[in-house]
Amino acid sequence: MSVPEATALPRVGAVVLTQGRRPDDLLRALESLLSQEGVELDVVCVGNGWDPATADPALPDAVRTLALPENVGIPAGRNAGVPLVSGEWIAFLDDDAAFTPGMLAAAIGKMHADPTIGLVQPRVDDAAGGPTPRRWIPRIRKGDPAHSSDVFSCWEGALVLPRAVFDEAGGWGDPYWYAHEGVELAWRVWDTGHRAWYAGDLAATHPVIQPTRHSQYWRLNARNRVWLAKRNLPWVLVPFYVGSWTALQQVRFLRSPAGFRAWWGGWAEGWRVAPGGRRAMRWRTVARMTRAGRPPIV
Repeated sequence: MSVPEATALPRVGAVVLTQGRRPDDLLRALESLLSQEGVELDVVCVGNGWDPATADPALPDAVRTLALPENVGIPAGRNAGVPLVSGEWIAFLDDDAAFTPGMLAAAIGKMHADPTIGLVQPRVDDAAGGPTPRRWIPRIRKGDPAHSSDVFSCWEGALVLPRAVFDEAGGWGDPYWYAHEGVELAWRVWDTGHRAWYAGDLAATHPVIQPTRHSQYWRLNARNRVWLAKRNLPWVLVPFYVGSWTALQQVRFLRSPAGFRAWWGGWAEGWRVAPGGRRAMRWRTVARMTRAGRPPIV
């Protein structure tokens, strides 16, 4: 699937997901989208168990809304907004994130210049001006946040990709609820014959908050890691991938045992419950990822 040819104004369908709990942040996110230059925008705000049409203060007139009657989880919520927007490009933005000026046009320009790139995630800066947290740099060797590189996962809160690539990749993984859906999307972008790219020279912003490590986090973190392997890897690689992450997590638990029981409960659930949606990546994708420095067993 090829990157769309350059046009005078590339049309971007943008999906902003929210539960309506951060009205000021949501307005900032939408304003950062609507102020983007060099693109034509079609924006929908998806309320995950909330009706954005009831927002106070009201959302900009240029933004259409979709109310989901219940919270269906983050990836399914994003997917629900995709059919409502048009454009040869698709962008996703969390309600507490924001694109910096010109980000979308610059990201699209990168994909035009190098059609092997099928997804761009910008650098994520602290909205208050502090240092970029390492967890927002989606690679093992974090290094300089401004350094660009191929990646094999993505921070899901701000990214853009050709709609054709998103469709071929199958969209976000609905079953995950949250955690690791960004790894799956990146893997499946690679499996389309493209690359996922971390653009350290482009930026989005997001408040730095201490992530909550509650029991649900630990359960889904482990369950979804198993599901990621079962949904995407050739069967022979599944035990190697799950085994390497299981060993790594046990080392981490030696330093901080919080979440140990919930993590193992999720791990067992991942093997016991079938997530559906299996699309084993091609062996040539395994080879490409390995040559790029990240064989899908680690």
